[in-house]
Amino acid sequence: MKLENLIRIENGEKAQHTFSDAEYANRQARLRELMARENIDAALFTSYHNINYYADFLYCSFGRKYGLVVTSKKVVSISANIDGGQPWRRTVGDYNVVYTDWQRDNFFRAVQGEIENKGRVGVEFDQMPVEVLAKLKAALPDAEFVDISAQTMRMRMIKSAEEIEVIRNGAAVCDVGGAALAAAVHEGVPEHEVALASTQAMVREIARRYPHSELMDTWTWFQSGINTDGAHNPVTTRKVQKGDILSLNCFSMIAGYYTALERTMFFDHCPDEHLRLWKINVEVHEAGLALIKPGARCCDIAHELNKIYAEYGLLKYRTFGYGHSFGVLSHYYGREAGLELREDIDTVLEENMVVSMEPMIMLPQGLPGAGGYREHDILVIGKKDATNITGFAYGPEKNIIAA
Repeated sequence: MKLENLIRIENGEKAQHTFSDAEYANRQARLRELMARENIDAALFTSYHNINYYADFLYCSFGRKYGLVVTSKKVVSISANIDGGQPWRRTVGDYNVVYTDWQRDNFFRAVQGEIENKGRVGVEFDQMPVEVLAKLKAALPDAEFVDISAQTMRMRMIKSAEEIEVIRNGAAVCDVGGAALAAAVHEGVPEHEVALASTQAMVREIARRYPHSELMDTWTWFQSGINTDGAHNPVTTRKVQKGDILSLNCFSMIAGYYTALERTMFFDHCPDEHLRLWKINVEVHEAGLALIKPGARCCDIAHELNKIYAEYGLLKYRTFGYGHSFGVLSHYYGREAGLELREDIDTVLEENMVVSMEPMIMLPQGLPGAGGYREHDILVIGKKDATNITGFAYGPEKNIIAA
């Protein structure tokens, strides 16, 4: 019995997409304009973020390869047989090609069927392992492969009105998660139980706001005590105690669009040195919020905020950049690295960019006030200023949770 390398699975009806048809048409048109300027005959996207951005299909890799082919005439997604008809239902494009597991490297056979073996092919070098690039070159030996990851990142940095609406809703969902998290904190409660309460509240709120969406990847990191020293530390079974420093981290995911809420909190009381450090970090946070506006350079914002930490002798305890872009990204995919508030980024803030302000300092165990302090708000850049779309309160007056 001969088993096919490539098949079609058009099962069910097309899904209701996250954005309007006009939104996707505009994104694909701008991509084709880029391709025309760079004399690129076809683009092959393999990243979560660009496939989702251009076609509304967020894949689950599980060790398999996925792709989106864009030419002047077609948009085609490539997916694995294990996913059935879901990729076809989600793809905003002409059709979906499914490759099977019956022969090795069927993904590349699918690519051969959709991209001519000539001309220039745009790919994402920042997302492509050496092995994959070598197999692409073997599959299309007469094609020239060029990197378009930086150009497409730049395009994603400027958000449309529809994107900003999703991000606003995501920030509101995080506020709901924050309230559920704070309500779940009590003496002796394990971190994981607090995180579960927050995540469940956010998933239900997303389902209410977007009843036709896929519900995936929303999560919470709730850290206490020493576990607050890292911004991305996982949830543990540590139990909350009186006087603990706490980190609230709520992450709403709507159709691949990430939003976040992060807050320093204390349970029952806040010791004096912790309170002093917390107030300093709030001072930096508020100064940063005031600096975010159109025309400001990312590096200049970072240098200005460094001065405040330096005045208090705390600059050496700062742990990462002061903020970053929002859009199609997650803790395991995507990042618009050209829009981070860091000393080495000279990008100028423009209207319809969306960035966070999230200063953090960490004092190691053994020092007075030990722990990690972080506040995090999301701002949408307008014509003359920026709008803060995070509603959850910050600072000692609001976030010392009573026993």
